[in-house]
Amino acid sequence: RSQLIVNHFMLPPSWDAGCPGCSFGADHVDGALVHLNNKGITFTAVSRAPYEKIAAYQQRMGWRFPWASSFGSDFNYDFHVSFTPEEQAAGKVYYNYGLIDFVCEDLQGHSAFYKDASGAIYH
Repeated sequence: RSQLIVNHFMLPPSWDAGCPGCSFGADHVDGALVHLNNKGITFTAVSRAPYEKIAAYQQRMGWRFPWASSFGSDFNYDFHVSFTPEEQAAGKVYYNYGLIDFVCEDLQGHSAFYKDASGAIYH
């Protein structure tokens, strides 16, 4: 498929369950997957929790969409949806194209990618 939507799902390593808002949104994903896929779009979620914790929560909730772990990587930090201890201590974090007051170690977001006919990928 030529397009990818990444849902940055708030489930850091220290949490036992996902964010209530992210979970509400996820309740509606499985039914939409066939429509997204038919339009050339792949959807996946990603969280910082270890995969075992993600898989257990996903099974408990009955979701089937793809969901990956970025545990131990900088992935969520690179997309400015997770914040280092230094950023948290500063009280301001870069999120959604601007500085905001720090509220939580992870925030929800989406990233979209598109591959053109030449194979170049855009974010």
